[in-house]
Amino acid sequence: MKILLFDIDGTLIRGGGCGRKALNKAAEVLYGRKHACSELTLAGRTDLYNFGATYKFATGKRPTRAAVERLHQEYLRQLPRYVKSAIRTKTYHIPAGLKTLLKHLSRDERVLLGLGTGNMEKGARIKLGPSGFNSYFLFGGYGSDAFHRHTLLKKAVARAKRLAKRPFTHDDVYVIGDTPFDVSAGKKAGFKTIAVGTGYAEWKELVAAKPDHLAKDFRDINKWLKWFGLN
Repeated sequence: MKILLFDIDGTLIRGGGCGRKALNKAAEVLYGRKHACSELTLAGRTDLYNFGATYKFATGKRPTRAAVERLHQEYLRQLPRYVKSAIRTKTYHIPAGLKTLLKHLSRDERVLLGLGTGNMEKGARIKLGPSGFNSYFLFGGYGSDAFHRHTLLKKAVARAKRLAKRPFTHDDVYVIGDTPFDVSAGKKAGFKTIAVGTGYAEWKELVAAKPDHLAKDFRDINKWLKWFGLN
């Protein structure tokens, strides 16, 4: 059994900055501070981290669980409009070759497709909506599960175990992402890692992260299947 955990932003989709824009707007609505997260590095982080950092930047106060949840709820109210805007302005993109790969993987009984994302679960599903990919991913590990990425990846695998009808080991779990954070989290969790140059990190940063495999995109399906041990 192969457990394949895909990141979202920069890996499954590029959403034209819809998440950052929604978070900026949420902070403006709640705290009157514009562009609260514009200078923050969000890619590869969890939403729990990002929301807390945005709250601190906007208010100067230490984030509490209640404050982060309030910001989260406002973010969810704002996010759909920015996703729709990305579609309208044609800044919502799906990486080359991904649709073909996911379609193939979804038909393989040896595969469980999951999400390993820093997004809160509801936000993740909103972002993926226009791609049509939500139906491929029946489980995942989310930013709502943990502050650190390696912990949410372990949560995803725990959920996979409840779905799996065959045994698997850590070597059968693959973390696919577009940033060094995805690679380091996957390694820390003890899983295989594949970095893909479809997102926001520079190529040299992905090389330096030393994933098990590295690809520019998803177009060479045979190469991907070989890496997964499915060829």
